[in-house]
Amino acid sequence: MTNNLTKKVMPYINIKVTDEQVTKEQKQKLIAGATQLVVDILGKNPETTHVVIDEVPVDNWGVSGKQYSELKN
Repeated sequence: MTNNLTKKVMPYINIKVTDEQVTKEQKQKLIAGATQLVVDILGKNPETTHVVIDEVPVDNWGVSGKQYSELKN
């Protein structure tokens, strides 16, 4: 595999967080940080790097066999 092929691949980063008031500014920092990470570690082009943030309702997030919304109470 050539280095040119590696640089043409479009990175896609998916970040999932619970929907607990993540601000627009925090999301921008996540997008910028994740983009910079693949630039620094993998040598990817930031212009072709896509970042998607999914906000998951706490009722739809589970940990230790329980809904996160139940653990928070």
